[in-house]
Amino acid sequence: MYCTSCGDQLRENDRFCSQCGNPMAADARHVAVPPPLPERQLLMLDKGRKKVAGVCAGFARYFGVDLVLMRVLWLVLAICTGVGFIAYIVAWIVVPSDLDYAPSPGYPQRI
Repeated sequence: MYCTSCGDQLRENDRFCSQCGNPMAADARHVAVPPPLPERQLLMLDKGRKKVAGVCAGFARYFGVDLVLMRVLWLVLAICTGVGFIAYIVAWIVVPSDLDYAPSPGYPQRI
């Protein structure tokens, strides 16, 4: 069973959430609420780890892979097919920068 306020897992006979103190209703103790969904990572240019424009760093952060691996993949794509150059420039123009991003107060932030 999970808290309806913070999503913390509760024991069967808890009357209050140990994390947030939210009181549990008598009928709410028998309703199983799934844990909160993990936050979704946004595709953005990573200006903190950039070499040229931050495209490779942004894609590496989005897909959760090593930055060097992503740079090698972009380089292989650019040299072998030629499409990589065009895709890099299009991504540079289309993908928003993380410096211009100001999250709203209720939006979860990644550190």
